[in-house]
Amino acid sequence: MEIPRYPAARAIALEDKPLFDRLFLDLQPRISELTFANLFLFRKAHDYRLTMVGDAVVVLGRGWDGASYFLPPLGGDIAAALHELFGVGLALYGADDQFVAAFLQGGGLEIAPDRDNFDYLHLKEEMALLSGKEYHKKKNRVNYFAVRHRFVSEPYRSAHLEGALALLDDWRRIRVVTGPVSVQGEVEGAAEALKLHAELGLSGVVVLVEGEVKGFALGERLNKETAVCHFEKGDLFMDGLSQLLDREFNRLLFTDCRYLNREQDLGDLSLRQSKLSYHPVDMVQKYRVRRS
Repeated sequence: MEIPRYPAARAIALEDKPLFDRLFLDLQPRISELTFANLFLFRKAHDYRLTMVGDAVVVLGRGWDGASYFLPPLGGDIAAALHELFGVGLALYGADDQFVAAFLQGGGLEIAPDRDNFDYLHLKEEMALLSGKEYHKKKNRVNYFAVRHRFVSEPYRSAHLEGALALLDDWRRIRVVTGPVSVQGEVEGAAEALKLHAELGLSGVVVLVEGEVKGFALGERLNKETAVCHFEKGDLFMDGLSQLLDREFNRLLFTDCRYLNREQDLGDLSLRQSKLSYHPVDMVQKYRVRRS
């Protein structure tokens, strides 16, 4: 499908996947937003639209606060695309350290770290084994779950769809009351991911208790060394289930990857504490940039 030239733009479509797969294969991105599945699944929540700036593909979007931005331009003359977009007053979101070093070293720019959107990077082997003193509490939670429930974990497939959607709806009814503004968009994206996992190139794991889906996690390869987990949902009343899901995702999927990107915490302090408790080996820093 043709992408219009800026300032015209159009919505992202499933047919755009081959184009973005080629762009991301060349880029080998580090930030969790830069996969086609993520862009497609959050196209409504973030009003993602595509435009061409020169010969670069640009994704325009809106944050959870409604503020407009553009993601790092893909392919083509990136410097020229940045010059044009900064020139009309648009802000850039999602520049990592490598992008800043390559394209944003000139003067006249405000470059601000966005801690709430830093991605958490973990060693998959540590997440899969939960060995050593650092993970003693996590392993105890998994064992607590295992002695109380007869369960199996297996790769997600279409036969699990109905049960996973029912679980997601239960999760939504609880979290929409207590959770952040992003919950509804996250639920809509997760539901579509469950339905279109094959078309979007997603892989997943489910935990079945007495044959019923009680948890699932979905993700994909982000780059040659790194997988990313986009969605992890479980029965909120089953102690130890979240730790089990984390372990099984890393044990069963993307076994050739060294790292797992567990995305951002969006400033949720309880989620931040939970992610930090898994001892990330690095934080993938992201910056917001505008012309000063």
